[in-house]
Order: sequence, then C-alpha cells, then structure tokens
Amino acid sequence: MITLTEAQLDPHVTHAPSRRRLTGPGLPDASGVLTCASLARDGLVTVTDAMGDPDGRLARELRDQLVIGELLGHDGTTADWLLLDGASGGISTTYFLHDRPDLMDREPLAPSLRALAGFATAVDELAGLRGQFASYANRHGPQAVAEASRQLLAVFEEGMAGGEPAPLWRMSALIRPLALVAGPGKRSGLTLDLPPRLLDEEFGVGGIVRFEEVDFPAALTHEPTRRFLREVGLPEDGLWFSLDTDVPLPTLEEFWADDPRAEPLPAGADRLIRLGYLLEDTSLVVDGATGAVLCWSEAEALLRPLNADISTLAFTLWLIHREKSLDAEHDLSEAYEQLADTMARTLAAVDPVACAPATGTTPTDDGWRYWPEMFEDQAGGGLYA
Repeated sequence: MITLTEAQLDPHVTHAPSRRRLTGPGLPDASGVLTCASLARDGLVTVTDAMGDPDGRLARELRDQLVIGELLGHDGTTADWLLLDGASGGISTTYFLHDRPDLMDREPLAPSLRALAGFATAVDELAGLRGQFASYANRHGPQAVAEASRQLLAVFEEGMAGGEPAPLWRMSALIRPLALVAGPGKRSGLTLDLPPRLLDEEFGVGGIVRFEEVDFPAALTHEPTRRFLREVGLPEDGLWFSLDTDVPLPTLEEFWADDPRAEPLPAGADRLIRLGYLLEDTSLVVDGATGAVLCWSEAEALLRPLNADISTLAFTLWLIHREKSLDAEHDLSEAYEQLADTMARTLAAVDPVACAPATGTTPTDDGWRYWPEMFEDQAGGGLYA
C-alpha cells in the first residue's frame, strides 16, 4: 500500500477523509483494474503539472485535479488517469491527450478514496474467487452468475451511497460474473463443461448447428471435439464467426485444393478442419488431433491460436451474444473502451489462450489475438447492441 506524509498532502488535499486515507491505510500499488504506482514515484501532482500546459488549454475543472494513478488494461498497459479532487475527495478519470488537452474532460468513478479501494478489491476478489467471493470457487451455472452479479453490484451501490455506479463498475458487475457460467471440463474432456442447453437458450434451438458423423473428415480424431460438435453444436452465426454448413467439414487442404490464392498453406493443413470463417479472408479451424482452435489468415499466411478448444470457442460466442443483450438494457457501450477491456478480462478468465499475446504457439504465431482486437474495434462496433 502507498501512503504519503501530511507534508506531501499540503496544500493540495484539504478533504479530511482523503488526508486520513492517504496517510493511513493508503492506496494499492496495483490491483487488477488500477495502479497507484505513480503516486509513490511522483507524489501528488496536478493535471496541469503532469501535462505541462503552457497554453492554458486544459479545462478549468481539470487543472487542479490531482493525478493519483491510472486504470489498467487487461494486458497490463495503463489507460485513463485517476484523479482526486483535493477539496471534495471525489475520484474521476480522464483520458490523456497530450496534443489536445482542450478535449480532455472528467468522468466520475467513485465518491471517495475509500470507495475506490473497496470497489477495486471487490473486483479482484471476484476474479480470484477469494474473500467475499470465495464461496463461488466451486459453483458454476446461470444461478451462480446471477448471484455473483447481484453481490458485486450491491458492493458498488453501497459504496456510492445512493448514487449511480460508474460504467466501469456496472459492467464489471454485469459481465465479469459471466465467467462463472461454465465449470472446468470434467465430463466433456475439454476445457469447459457448458451447462446443458446453454447455447440453445441463448441463440434459439434453430440457431444451433449440430453435426453428424458423416460430416467429420477422417482427420478429426479428437473425440471430445467430435462429441461436442455432435451433442452441443455451435451457433450458425456468431457475429464475428459464421459456420459453413453447406458441405461436410473439409480439411484446410481440401477446402483450398483448387484455389491458388491460399498458397502456401500452413504446416499440417491436412489435419486442420475448417469450421467456417471469421473475417472474409480468415478461416476458423480446429486441429483434428489435439482439438486446439486456430485461425488461418490467407492474406498474411499466418496460423494463430484463437481459443483453447471448441468449448471455449462456444463460450466466447455465448459471451458476445450475452453482452449485446446486456448492452441493449444497460447502455454499457457508452463507455466502449472499458467495455472492450472488461470483455477481454472475462474471456481470459476461462480461456487465457484467447487473449494472451505470447508468441510461438504456432510456427507463425506473432502474438496478435483475434478476440481482443475485435472487442476493441469501436469503428466496427461489434459490441454495440
């Protein structure tokens, strides 16, 4: 925890509870969603001092706000600045625009330092299934999701003392618990055991395609994947993914056999089963021997990891569809960048392969990951309801 001396607070912080917090319990050096490391390094500085705004283009309401840290992205990079109002104790955020300080403004985040620390702790405890959320460590399914969501939202509402939780906290309460819907794969032999009829209830029975044995090429020897495709199936249209249902599933080699544009194909193309496509020039494939789900970019001639297996692919498509329903009800996409980050965190909680930028998983893996990139593409607008 980072603490400051009384002398370091003068003359910026006159709000007594904020002074007590900063000299007593302090603020976390880092949590899953924020870091106050800059406070230990730089002490309290105003936005004006941090920006170096000689032209006075900063809005007046921003100039004397105190920089106490940054929000963190799912990949550990810093994002919006955390600001403390030294007079009222309120916490807000601002997006750092060095070249256009006149466009910067504030968004409320928490009513106090105490509330901020409590909110961040609650989100971390849900992510780690510890503390006040330890009881969910062995609970999964829609009921667990609903209860965890209500519990987390109650923390935020209590901390706001009657006010409305900021978008970051509301989407954390609505989306982060969705990672609890599926448990570890004990029955299926895959990463996840999805609840029965989860996809049917989300997409409608008519929107799910289940395959028959005749649809599988001989190269698909991974039995848990075969069983999942037979018994559970996949959505025919998953927004950023569409199944090919016109012909039996081909290997990548068979699919491109008569088209020279796909040369050169990746190594092992004769055991990569093409399920459909993501982008226009990107095939979604499953390794017939291991069940790993990958994407093949014809334009770049790159084979990259997509999901750990077919169960986490199905979870991803369910998560996206669920988010759009939640956005329609709660306008989560008004804070689009935070929503994209929350989606990536939720997916990473059940499938690190889908979001981890580690390279070398395949011979041509460059660390680029499809799902986080699609979430963050605000111009494409895939997270809007």
